[in-house]
Amino acid sequence: MLYIARPLAFCCGLILAVSACTSAMNSSGNDPADAAAIAAAIADPRRPESDRARDADRNPQAILEFAGLAPGQSVVDLFAGAGYYTELAAYVVGPEGRVLSYNNTGYSRVAAKGIAARYADGRLAQVEQLVSENNALQLPVAAFDIALFILSYHDVYYLDGDRGWVYIDRPKLLKTLYDAMKSGGRVVVADHVSRPGLTAEQGKALHRIDPDLIKADFLAAGFRFDGETEALRNASDNLDVIAMAPTVRGKTDRAVLRFVKP
Repeated sequence: MLYIARPLAFCCGLILAVSACTSAMNSSGNDPADAAAIAAAIADPRRPESDRARDADRNPQAILEFAGLAPGQSVVDLFAGAGYYTELAAYVVGPEGRVLSYNNTGYSRVAAKGIAARYADGRLAQVEQLVSENNALQLPVAAFDIALFILSYHDVYYLDGDRGWVYIDRPKLLKTLYDAMKSGGRVVVADHVSRPGLTAEQGKALHRIDPDLIKADFLAAGFRFDGETEALRNASDNLDVIAMAPTVRGKTDRAVLRFVKP
């Protein structure tokens, strides 16, 4: 495991061939997910119990199948926090794959204990960690098959300096991500839903975002919208409550959107 506390001059080892696998095909016609490998990753006894306790709320089988995850791929987990999805991705892609887990300095501080436990004693050897301040992120060009942006895209709007974190230049971030994806590479964004038409400024206090705003951002960056799944939708969610409130935590209405680099 390589820990990098600076913008990444990434090795060419992440540019790997994607294994041919069987299972549900994405609507884009790209390589299919490997449902069996994903199920095995979720059942892997090496996973922490604290992660297993979150599986029912996060529905990782559906999310990772929707992303098209399979052995041998290269994956970037953006604003990964303590790395729930990073670990699952590492098990799915296996020893021939690679996973990059990215956090900015704010995320890395908040999730410090979880990160330390996740990588203790050489766990997840094929995962490389990258900590880079906002707007300084560097990623290798045309390196990734899959990008995960799970429950964190709203923070691209939220992190505007109120905790000492540098404002995120959204177009720059998405251009960096676009350039880092292989042609046909897929980005899955899952986030807490706000009421339709709620502006980013209004949504900041709730840690929620209008899915149409996500779509507009990614389309402006050159990605093609490739569908969505209802796997995390919850019509009973009170959209006016902050996403971390005890009454809705883990049960928010969450949109899951997929974008493809043409």
